[in-house]
Amino acid sequence: MDCIVGIDLGTTNSAVAFVEAGIPGILAAADGSRLMPSIVHYAASGAVCVGEEARRSQVLHPADTIYSVKRLMGRASAELDATDRDWPFAIADHEGKAAVLAGGKRRLPEEVSSEVLKALKLRAEAALGFAVSRAVITVPAYFNNAQREATKRAGQLAGWNVERVLNEPTAAALAYGLGRLQERSRVAVFDLGGGTFDLSILELREGMFEVLATHGDTRLGGDDIDRAVGDWIAAQVRVAGGPAQLDLTMAARVRMAAEAAKVALSAATETEITLPFLTAQFSFQRVLTRAELERIARPIIERTRGHCRQALSDAGVAAHELDQVILVGGQTRMPLVRRWVGEWFGCREYEELRGNLSMNDAERKGPALNTSQHPDEAVALGAAIQGAILSGAIGQVLLLDVTPLSLGVETFGGLMNVLIPRNTTIPTKAGELFTNAVDAQREMLVHVLQGERERAKDNWSLGRFALAFDAVPRGAARVGVQFEIDADGILHVLARDTKTGHEQRVKIESAVDVDDTKVQQMVEESVTNAFADWDARRWVESALRAREAVTAARQALAEMEAELPVETRDLVAQAIALAEAVLAAERDGMGDLPLLQQKIKQLDEATAPLADALMQRAMDELLRRRGVLS
Repeated sequence: MDCIVGIDLGTTNSAVAFVEAGIPGILAAADGSRLMPSIVHYAASGAVCVGEEARRSQVLHPADTIYSVKRLMGRASAELDATDRDWPFAIADHEGKAAVLAGGKRRLPEEVSSEVLKALKLRAEAALGFAVSRAVITVPAYFNNAQREATKRAGQLAGWNVERVLNEPTAAALAYGLGRLQERSRVAVFDLGGGTFDLSILELREGMFEVLATHGDTRLGGDDIDRAVGDWIAAQVRVAGGPAQLDLTMAARVRMAAEAAKVALSAATETEITLPFLTAQFSFQRVLTRAELERIARPIIERTRGHCRQALSDAGVAAHELDQVILVGGQTRMPLVRRWVGEWFGCREYEELRGNLSMNDAERKGPALNTSQHPDEAVALGAAIQGAILSGAIGQVLLLDVTPLSLGVETFGGLMNVLIPRNTTIPTKAGELFTNAVDAQREMLVHVLQGERERAKDNWSLGRFALAFDAVPRGAARVGVQFEIDADGILHVLARDTKTGHEQRVKIESAVDVDDTKVQQMVEESVTNAFADWDARRWVESALRAREAVTAARQALAEMEAELPVETRDLVAQAIALAEAVLAAERDGMGDLPLLQQKIKQLDEATAPLADALMQRAMDELLRRRGVLS
């Protein structure tokens, strides 16, 4: 059985799907449930339960019941902020990585997620009637390298052979059957789930779907709305005379009530929140309206708008040029989300959402709002289609993803040299040849960077490693550095000494976690500071050239001093001093660039007679060796 199933490992719920007879379908449990809550409970006895059974343990054992662990996946503990630590279970450090404490043990997020994936494996095998071990697992498009690696490891711990780590918007594109669109059609996939958000722009070109751009936040989703509603309920409890502080059990009940109310208000205009016997003397009851929920959720949903604008800008596409806007993720059921997305993108259905049904199709402009698929199931279905493509069960449909941030290395002078620009189609490979900056250098440090700024210090470090080579004069070494991003979006770096063939290969697994609001900020700052950054690069490059020129002039002056007129020697010495004075005035990596360029030009002019004398000496020496001169 060579089948490959598709798995949506979600923040709130997970699902497994399979393509049979060319039709993808969700594999349900024996009780008919199609989604599995991404919740794991570790009992004191050592037993582990997953899904609905674990959900029931949230109130009784909140400290040992782990949920929404996807938000911690592959993240460094040092990067966590107060919001990241707002859990009923404890957050710990494990060799610099974020971990949880549950059942008396420290566990990495991928270890927790592996329990969900094990349960999905059992579900798939029970539904299909045979063993399965191959899977395509989806991740948010904005997951970084460490998060992708952690997801892949979770699958391996669960006994899966992970054939591909697929971006969720790409999977959604497959599920929605976008192959039926006309050539050059463009679509936006708006994916707002329990813990993550992505907006991806895709275009159909000659039968291939290419991701033009993607932008998002791996810490933005329905969980944030649940937390805000929970805070509101807690405040109402205090106003009603309830406890000022909630213990873990009370907080768990409030959180579950908040989620239930949010879900109910997608269909109803009001719902009653009841928390009987929150304490022995206090019960709580309150009606929450859809209008109140939207007021609470508005600032959170508004945060998606900037990512939408950035993705459209990166793709060079205006909203009205789109053919469809596809809604994916459980949180897109919320009427406010659909209304705002329709308004932001100018969707045809926006008038329908407002209740204006009088417009006919010919009068409508803008993209269609596509909600034809189950928002919680689309990603798993698309992953199953990708699995069927890989196994050969259905014909090839090609989707090309992109890398959301530029990747490069630090070069001499503290600049970033980009090897793979952001929004490059993956898989991809790029390389460049580098040399040593100083004499007798015995190794080259390869510092891998991620970001959009000109200077290395303004970007994020993904890792460092050194390649040793024989000591040679400055500029004599030749080291090739190659970046390769595979189909899973994972970065492999190769550095090779071209003289000896000695090489080192590194798979970047410990990428620093990047808060995606900071990613957006970086992209915006790269535009805002474009001229300043470019001036900084020009300064560094000019300063390097100036220092090289000063060093060369000093050496030549010492060598030819006896053969030069006093006026020439003085002129060169003065030009050297003036260039050094401008360099010495550098502050915080910047100086007076026009003045430095002027002094470099003066130094070049002053050393012209010196260069001529050196050339003449070299020619005389060559002729002497050939016996032409005595």
